[in-house]
Amino acid sequence: MSAALAFTSVSMEFPGVKALDDVSFAVRAGSIHALMGENGAGKSTLLKILSGAYTPTAGSLVLGGTPRAFHDTADALAAGIAVIYQELHLVPEMTVAENLYLGHLPQKFGLVDRRALAAAARQQLDLIGESIDPNTKLGRLSLGQRQMVEIAKALSRGARVIAFDEPTSSLSDREVRRLFTIIRELRDRGCAILYVSHRMEEIFTLCDRITILRDGHHVETADLATLTRDTVVQRMVGRKLADIYNYSPRPAAGPGLTVENLTGPGLAEPCSFRVAAGEIFGFFGLIGAGRSELLKLLFGAAPATGGRITLDGRELALSSPRAAIEAGVVLCPEDRKKEGIVPVRSVLENINLSARRRRARAGIFLDETWEQSNARERSEQLRVKTPSVRQLIRNLSGGNQQKVILGRWLSETVKVILLDEPTRGIDVGAKSEIYGIMQDLARAGVCVIVVSSELPEVLGVSDRIAVMRQGRIAAILDRADAAEEKLLKLALPLETTLAS
Repeated sequence: MSAALAFTSVSMEFPGVKALDDVSFAVRAGSIHALMGENGAGKSTLLKILSGAYTPTAGSLVLGGTPRAFHDTADALAAGIAVIYQELHLVPEMTVAENLYLGHLPQKFGLVDRRALAAAARQQLDLIGESIDPNTKLGRLSLGQRQMVEIAKALSRGARVIAFDEPTSSLSDREVRRLFTIIRELRDRGCAILYVSHRMEEIFTLCDRITILRDGHHVETADLATLTRDTVVQRMVGRKLADIYNYSPRPAAGPGLTVENLTGPGLAEPCSFRVAAGEIFGFFGLIGAGRSELLKLLFGAAPATGGRITLDGRELALSSPRAAIEAGVVLCPEDRKKEGIVPVRSVLENINLSARRRRARAGIFLDETWEQSNARERSEQLRVKTPSVRQLIRNLSGGNQQKVILGRWLSETVKVILLDEPTRGIDVGAKSEIYGIMQDLARAGVCVIVVSSELPEVLGVSDRIAVMRQGRIAAILDRADAAEEKLLKLALPLETTLAS
């Protein structure tokens, strides 16, 4: 099978860092080619070169046997390349049809030809088996439907090389299955698919070949059938990960957190549970089960309408995130880019963002010596990959951004840490490090509450697990009593469970 796309000796340098160093590999037409590596390995940089957003420092792209140089993203689109990012590049206020043909809307007498636009949009949506009304505002669609619109948009531009960047990170199981069906259909039509994901099960289910990057270097390109999951992990991280979850049992260190009959937005009935100091308490459930909403109530980011929260026997009034932080309750949110970091500020500022209020002289002047020292200490403690603590946090990989958020809370006196999907979009090496941090916090007597959509993860890290279903806690299980099948059955909507 011929190569639709080849990267030839591609290098990319930024001030203070070499993101890619002499990377070469080819992607065949009619194949699904996985791209894997730790956060910071160079995957995102490679996709931005493919999309025309970056021009490589050295090397070239070869498309259908012809070397190409893209000056911008429009050049790449015109050449038949589409990159579908985790954060979709669509306009929620516009219709589906307008999003599909934005930039080349059909016209008649100098005005948009609405009839032709709707017809063309229906044709593109039919190609991927979607029955979405093209006149619907995009903002009314689910995330999975928006992703299908992005794929239809790529096909409307004649894309033959399509790259997917962590496409399933926020999709339900049903939406993931639908996406996989579309990707396989695109492969069967002869498209070359480049698929970036940290989810090993997806890679081995969907992909034919794999390229592994490490620290900006090409490690290996091979048929997936010749590799095992352990081999892929070892080549990604450069070492064996004997036990990725780092779990070890710990004795309770105190009464910890007690939640009694808590009510508020996103909860269908009052929620009650207890987390001992030094315990890792997991929450599992399907998308929309109310897990994130519960954590926001505990953090004061959403108003509780009833119930009682006590910490170490003292009742708390968590009326705002400020009040929660003062009480020692902190949150690492699910959407770290939107709710967790300040992208236009440095690693140093993001780490010190909360704790600096206690270090400012006269409550006004920053203690720059402490800020530098604390940022460096937390970066070293958490092994944040950054050329400098002065680096803008938006230039870091997702895993390193998550470590910076953890560093922010390690700069505080923490009694309860709420971790909402803490490893979403993070590579296996960084996951292992974050699991180790959870264990360290628990050993220090912190109540660790973890929300995860990944069953192996919640089973691997937790001492006990609460399963949420349709805005309520369906059951709380000890680690020894929890199994994947039992948790999934408890998480399924009641009508689904009864029907089965």
